[in-house]
Amino acid sequence: MRSERPKVLQTLAGRPLLDWVLETALSLNPERILLVHPPDADWIPAGVPRLTGVVQPSPLGSGDAVRCALQHVDPGDRILVLYGDVPLVSFDDIAGLLDVVQDDGLALLTARPQDPGGYGRVLRDARGRICAVREERDLDPAETFKLKEINTGVMTARAARLKHWLRDLRNDNAQGEYYLTDVVARAVADGSPILDREARDNDGALGANDARDLARLEAVVRRRKAESLLDAGVHVLDPLRLDVRGTVVVGRDVVLDVDVILEGRVELADGVRVGAFSYLRDVTVESGAEIRPFSHLEDARVGAGCRVGPYARLRDGVVLAGCVRVGNFVELKKCSIGDGSKILHLSYVGDARIGRDVNLGAGVVTVNYDGTNKNTTVVEDGAFVGCGSELVAPVVVGAGSYVGAGSTVTEDTPPGELTLARARQVTVRGWRPPGKR
Repeated sequence: MRSERPKVLQTLAGRPLLDWVLETALSLNPERILLVHPPDADWIPAGVPRLTGVVQPSPLGSGDAVRCALQHVDPGDRILVLYGDVPLVSFDDIAGLLDVVQDDGLALLTARPQDPGGYGRVLRDARGRICAVREERDLDPAETFKLKEINTGVMTARAARLKHWLRDLRNDNAQGEYYLTDVVARAVADGSPILDREARDNDGALGANDARDLARLEAVVRRRKAESLLDAGVHVLDPLRLDVRGTVVVGRDVVLDVDVILEGRVELADGVRVGAFSYLRDVTVESGAEIRPFSHLEDARVGAGCRVGPYARLRDGVVLAGCVRVGNFVELKKCSIGDGSKILHLSYVGDARIGRDVNLGAGVVTVNYDGTNKNTTVVEDGAFVGCGSELVAPVVVGAGSYVGAGSTVTEDTPPGELTLARARQVTVRGWRPPGKR
């Protein structure tokens, strides 16, 4: 990976590879999960049910890793081997593998991806039975070209049988490692039944050895997430240009335009439209609201019938009531906006409570930070603040009052009155810039 982070901590759709594998393992309701890791690893996740770490003293290969884990199990236990860098193997494929295995045998999950390069190949005899698995680097190039079926590494057997097959593993191979796949030939030599199941989702059964592999898996996740939304009735304008990196809950008649990114938990109610190139993270959008193109929303709630954007930013707990309009190049932070209010152009509103039917003109700024503390601005119902005004917090703009354009308001304004807070315009006749006098 050419990275400071361990491979299993590289992210896929915003989550470490290891998280995906542990989620799959937990979905099988196992008695225990043994996570084999190197000494002094500080990345073992906490709070995962039934998870136990097992140290592999030296990186001697997958066979040695499983041998370390088997020291902590009973002979009759059913063992399922998963890999921390193979994150997308489906529950259905694994459950099918567990169904076919026999008590004295071995079962393997295989796949036939479009590009099998870099993967160990499954070797079969004249009757089509698996007889061995060989790593690509240990095969003749001409032989490699003919073999299209790969070993995903996922396998299952009884602990006693695995221990027996692992006992005499050798490391006389190109990597100098103890390959777990060599147990296949050992099992064949014992006359044990070798059964296999081919993955239904061949691309999902692949691993990530480098950044190129990781990008390919990102495409698999995008496809799966987009197909799930399509199945739910969402109108996804281009499924190849939607990126879902979390959980999305949708109502009816939701429309997602191209290059939308959804992260964390996103809830989109009936009739919501999300415009092109928009980013939503941990956002709830209520019915009939529209997020226009190029908008960026984080930790926000958008009320029914609102219109946000284009080029708007909402963050840090913003709450919009019903039918609020937030226009282009407006940033909202830690504020609530009441029903029917409008902030349409080039404004910053932070640490504020804005009432119902308020109009903030173009370029209005709440001056909320005094260098030490964040202070609150309150604009009460029905107030109108003219363009280019600054509201220096803490301050209250009274209900139904007007603030003239270009005002710097430092004191509370009385309800229903017009307040002007700007210097009188003066023209200095005959003045010339320095150097032109």
